Amino acid sequence: MYSTQLSQDGSFRFIPAVFQYSGGVVAEPGFQIERARLSAPVPLEQGLAAIEAHLKRIGRPLTAFCSCELRSPEPFSEAGFAALNKVYASRLEQWGLLQGKVNPVARTNICPELGKPATVSLHAFSYTVADASARPSFIVAGSGEAPEGAASYAEGTIRLGDVSDEGVRAKAEWVMGEMGRRLAGLGRDWRDATAVNVYTVQNIHRLLADVLAPVTGNGADLVWHFSRPPVAVLDYEMDVRGLSRDVVIDTQA
Repeated sequence: MYSTQLSQDGSFRFIPAVFQYSGGVVAEPGFQIERARLSAPVPLEQGLAAIEAHLKRIGRPLTAFCSCELRSPEPFSEAGFAALNKVYASRLEQWGLLQGKVNPVARTNICPELGKPATVSLHAFSYTVADASARPSFIVAGSGEAPEGAASYAEGTIRLGDVSDEGVRAKAEWVMGEMGRRLAGLGRDWRDATAVNVYTVQNIHRLLADVLAPVTGNGADLVWHFSRPPVAVLDYEMDVRGLSRDVVIDTQA
């Protein structure tokens, strides 16, 4: 089972993973995680400025930032993904979030098949707020069908390039297993989820009654996004959250 570390400001714990993101976050007692979705995605630099402005407006430090959701125009090559991650992580370092080379911030980055953004954009972000009576809140970071930290995504991808029914099933089974391991590391399980997101352009109908049964049988919202994972060799991604409050920030104002 995964273990967790305490964030810089002590308001959440996280699963250490790779330098670009953590495996997930869970609020510490006395805090809850709040999610802010933008009314429309904005380019990443503009989005990072929006995060700073929002946290300042509600009186929270930058170190309260614990998760973000990105939208990209197309899946990246592995080299292109690494370049994006370096730029992104450097901003988190400027904000004082990194613990050495350990990144506490969870992340999901996916590529819509329709309505694609012109550039890498921010869709939503999450942060901690003080709340002595809050139910436990958490976010499991997005994962595709490859273990994190391997020499390359292609090297570890489950059923590489296989989008047959059997191939997609094998990918989904592995990702569900990884979501379960991360949930356990955060001290949560599928019964605690309020929303589970699946990101794929492949058919998931055949998975609803068995592979996805821990979701479909427990009352969480299962949302299928007609989207691709951020790395070209991947075909199936998921993330999970258990939150009590979402807000919307009007980016058109």
